Amino acid sequence: MQSKLMQYGLLAMGWLAVFLGVLGIVLPVLPTTPFILLAAACFAKSSPKFYQWLLNHKYFSQMIIDYQKYRGVSRKVKIRAISCMWFTMSLSAFIMAKPWLTLCLLCSASLLSLYMWRMPEPPLLEADND
Repeated sequence: MQSKLMQYGLLAMGWLAVFLGVLGIVLPVLPTTPFILLAAACFAKSSPKFYQWLLNHKYFSQMIIDYQKYRGVSRKVKIRAISCMWFTMSLSAFIMAKPWLTLCLLCSASLLSLYMWRMPEPPLLEADND
């Protein structure tokens, strides 16, 4: 049995992750999916009620189910995440204008892109083919 302090900490972290995930919908530099997955993990350990809320949410449920069932994300999410990452890495490299930093950012972005692209994708549903 976990302590009340741990439960409240996970609950607070879960709501912070939901908040950041919602911000990620409108801010292109902030990813939505990792924060929603973090929120689901926190809620699963601290609040079955909020965990079920996320699993039944109109916008967030599919990304949680895809990750839990297939350990991956949809191609649409991959493309969006990789595009945002390259935009922010490029902008950072341009602003900092240091060759060593540009090289580090290029290597990091390349490795992260490869990792994300190789993640499994859930099977396409008939509705997704439209």
